Amino acid sequence: MRRSLVVGNWKMNGGLAANARLLGRLASEWTATQSRELAVCVPAPYLVQAQAALTGSAVAWGAQDVSEHKQGAYTGDVSAAMLAEFGCRYAIVGHSERRQLHGETDAVVGAKARAALDAALVPIACVGETLAERERGETAAVIERQAAAVIAALGADLARIVLAYEPVWAIGTGRTASPEQAQAVHAALRAQLAAAGGADVAVLYGGSVKAANAAALFAMPDIDGGLVGGASLDADEFLTIARA
Repeated sequence: MRRSLVVGNWKMNGGLAANARLLGRLASEWTATQSRELAVCVPAPYLVQAQAALTGSAVAWGAQDVSEHKQGAYTGDVSAAMLAEFGCRYAIVGHSERRQLHGETDAVVGAKARAALDAALVPIACVGETLAERERGETAAVIERQAAAVIAALGADLARIVLAYEPVWAIGTGRTASPEQAQAVHAALRAQLAAAGGADVAVLYGGSVKAANAAALFAMPDIDGGLVGGASLDADEFLTIARA
């Protein structure tokens, strides 16, 4: 059965005092439901703070990236086993900013998803096209290629992941794919996943999700929730999105 999930991606934002206020609000105001989960993916230095603030609450936490390597001479990397020790449930892999700014390939993203699963984390694997690719009519090909790399890396374990469609042209720009545009891509991803044995994989939408558009996006039949960026830093906005 498909689940619904709303995940906050803080990106490289936060501070101990502001984090405490935000996490405290989420922990106290979000109640567990069978219909939707709530989680936050925080910068690695704040994982211990997230664990302390959210343990015992209905809110899960996770990391924004994970190394494809188990251990070794990889200065600055954080392994999946390390994240698991801080109680993480989720790890984002393949976010467009990692692909663009750090040169992560489809193969690397697949390897990171595999590493996360091997440590009992749930990878949130991101796919998405740039504005240039959309304007050239390449959206379907790009999304299919990126998702195929994750599917190939996970094999029979595909059903254990979460997938997120994040049109690069809508991230941090204030532009958002219309519900119909997002649904079209989600439907294609759903068919690709189903063909590979992942019919029940949750597929999230990420790209300037906010309180004003969340309900319309989440009403689409193949959108199971959101990967929320800047709006997740505001407790009122984030909780409104999660309840949409």
